[in-house]
Amino acid sequence: MKFSKRVSSIQPSATLAINAKAQELRAQGENVFSLAVGEPDFPTPQHIVNAAKDALDQGFTRYTAVPGMPELRKAVAGYFSRTYGVECSQNEVIVSNGGKQCLYNLLQVLVDSGDEVLIPGPYWVSYPDMVQLAEGIPVIVPTEPEDDFLVTTRELEQYATSRTKVLILNTPSNPTGCHYRLEKLEELARWAVSRNIFVICDEVYDQLVYPPAEPASLCSFWTRHPDMVAIVNGLSKTFSMTGWRIGYVLAQQDLVKAMSKVQGQSTSNVCSFAQKGALAGLEDSFAMVGEMRASFARRRDLALDIIGTWKGAVCPRPQGAFYVFPRVDAFYNDRVDSSTELCKVILEEEKIALVPGQAFGDDRCVRISYAVSDEVLKDCLSRIGALLARLG
Repeated sequence: MKFSKRVSSIQPSATLAINAKAQELRAQGENVFSLAVGEPDFPTPQHIVNAAKDALDQGFTRYTAVPGMPELRKAVAGYFSRTYGVECSQNEVIVSNGGKQCLYNLLQVLVDSGDEVLIPGPYWVSYPDMVQLAEGIPVIVPTEPEDDFLVTTRELEQYATSRTKVLILNTPSNPTGCHYRLEKLEELARWAVSRNIFVICDEVYDQLVYPPAEPASLCSFWTRHPDMVAIVNGLSKTFSMTGWRIGYVLAQQDLVKAMSKVQGQSTSNVCSFAQKGALAGLEDSFAMVGEMRASFARRRDLALDIIGTWKGAVCPRPQGAFYVFPRVDAFYNDRVDSSTELCKVILEEEKIALVPGQAFGDDRCVRISYAVSDEVLKDCLSRIGALLARLG
């Protein structure tokens, strides 16, 4: 069967593939631990679950408006007001099937064939493929662990051309956990606007930033440049609602309408009763988020303490999300000469699943999720350290 050039040009999600492999081994009776999965290990708060159950019991199972229920869009606008002091209307919000569809819709609307999109690397695995699906050209701007994997305007300038249409920023970052201060984030946005480059800021981990660092959002910058910025966020990480598929975008009204056209011809509205759960989450207390944040900060410190004993590894200190992204190429040899091969050996010999850095654009590194219990994290990282010592 012959497939389109479009689908032939993209790769399957590496993170989902690794997790599927781990599940396959478990099904075969292997005791496999996954440090690959990108979701919190906390349950969805009960009041959110109850709201969805109530919606089902009340027969709320019909289509809703394509960009989301008006009351949910209003609640999203309220989130930006309460959290960042930014006033916006429900007409400047669209709710989509997770942050992933938000990003996909944005790129479909903003990018034409041959347009270039700047993506600081390491990057979330889906960014380049989404650009290619929009017939654009992903342009990766590499960064270094010594600089906390944070890009500078000088580095962006080196890769920008007359064909550059969009810059994608992500803070805190998946896969590195590194985070831009607000001043730095706005500096990057000012540079982009001065070059007439649209900014997509992926802020899906904004509630998982660890003190003394503070959450940073471009939503205030958006109020001054509404035609040049879109903010992507969602409830997957904040409320441990990954399977619910609730993401949203803050953008200028005409851009929201254009995205609604794409969404209306692809998926239509987000699951109706899931929207009711999302509404309950946004309108209630964020107390559980604080508990998650404290737990993840503790696990981050535990992970860094153990990784610090891996002689030859270099690992920036994450300020958010729930990942570490150590550079481990000092352990490569004739047998293990890439992050993919290293992750394969770790899975085969230690039954621990990691994601190779190659999937995120940096083959020197591996991504480790610490969204697991302290005991599992300590045991797995100690075993990985012993394996690396044997390789070295």
